[in-house]
Amino acid sequence: MAKYTIHPQARMGTIPAKTLTALTAELSNMTIENDARRIVQENIQRLRDMGTYRGRRHAMGLPVRGQRTRTQIETAKKLNTLERGARY
Repeated sequence: MAKYTIHPQARMGTIPAKTLTALTAELSNMTIENDARRIVQENIQRLRDMGTYRGRRHAMGLPVRGQRTRTQIETAKKLNTLERGARY
């Protein structure tokens, strides 16, 4: 926003067309939304395929980054439900 001198509360109708095309070009060079999700899923799948510790933890739906599992695992199991489909 600062690069194109756009006020944070500006409406779309008040921004010139030239600025909008420049913003569109800028955003097309960035990794956003579905592309970012796809890259993360590919990285997780790569870890699973290699059989690393982190990949196995992802496959089992357990915490990956050293979190405690003795008493506080229920939240991790709830959050990892999408990734638990492909178990070893």
